[in-house]
Amino acid sequence: MQFGIFGVGDIAPDPTTGIPRSEAQRIQDTVRVAKAADELGLDVFAVGEHHNPPFVASSPPALLGYLAAATERILLSTSITLITTNDPVRIAEDYAFVQHLAGGRVDLMLGRGNTVPVYPWFGQDIRHGVPLALENYNLLHRLWREDVVDWEGRFRTPLQGFTATPRPLDGVPPFVWHGAIRTPEIAEQAAFHGNGYFANHILAPNLHFKPLVDFYRKRFADFGHGRPEDAIVGLGGQAFIAKRSQDAYDRFRPYFESYPMFQGTRLEDFAAGTPLSVGSPQEVIDKTLTFQEGFGDYQRQLWALDLGSMPVEVVLEQVELLATEVVPVLRKEMASRRAPGVPDAPTHASLVRAAFGDGPARQARPRPNRGDNTSGAVPYLDTEAAA
Repeated sequence: MQFGIFGVGDIAPDPTTGIPRSEAQRIQDTVRVAKAADELGLDVFAVGEHHNPPFVASSPPALLGYLAAATERILLSTSITLITTNDPVRIAEDYAFVQHLAGGRVDLMLGRGNTVPVYPWFGQDIRHGVPLALENYNLLHRLWREDVVDWEGRFRTPLQGFTATPRPLDGVPPFVWHGAIRTPEIAEQAAFHGNGYFANHILAPNLHFKPLVDFYRKRFADFGHGRPEDAIVGLGGQAFIAKRSQDAYDRFRPYFESYPMFQGTRLEDFAAGTPLSVGSPQEVIDKTLTFQEGFGDYQRQLWALDLGSMPVEVVLEQVELLATEVVPVLRKEMASRRAPGVPDAPTHASLVRAAFGDGPARQARPRPNRGDNTSGAVPYLDTEAAA
């Protein structure tokens, strides 16, 4: 079971002063939080993608590349990579490059996002959102697994003899989670490819997305990847922790009530009716265990801790409480409740073992170019026999 934190780089006015942080400060604060999560032993740090104020997370590959050098062991991921408005060729190359920098400590979550204007900003039509998502990922899947791709689709120019570089580290692409909260077609695609499915249910009623998770599990089995229980599921959550429950509510209330999305909402009602966990470490543990009871055994649990106006010092306290008083208990308790044979979330090491067994992993060695900056129909030395 993997435990970690995720966010979207949002900025909101301070509830006391009304003044928001600068973008520069928010970026540096995010780096501090990621490094603390690594040092305290959390498993995953994930960042989302937005291209408008009040968000600064416009370039996850740049941030993750920096964090690859600034951290030691934590798995770096995205809490969304926009598969609709990013060119899949660009995604293939950016994240393979980061994968190399991080020594394999990278995976990513793909989704359509929730910002309507982002489609025309990047030359796309939101009315094609689902077909775009499906087509773009199908191409990305091939770009990471085939050295030379010939492809023609509906939404981008054709590819003829194209090679995405660098090739994935050790010949194994980053593991992909498909994030969706409303679209069966995305759950179906995740199941078809044997990929993970992430239900970020933090803004919806408790267990609201169980039908989609159950559908994904069923189709995962239908496509021959194993039992429904073998499907790879991740869940989102949101938390604010203090030693005493009332202190947690008192401290979190100003940030919650001043945040635009939650204005007019009573904190106690929202915490009772959604996956938001506010309270003592034990209360957060108890709430999280209800996710396992409701959704079944799953592989990844991420929490949002850094609501846009929250000072970094407060967020760092939250990371420490989560890592030292919540996650250790959840690791033991959820493992004891776990059904036999339920798999762990894939990692780079496990994917390399699955692909190559005890043999050597791939080390892609390109041929020299022919004077025209291309290396021909067989661009790598080790693919000649297969070609």
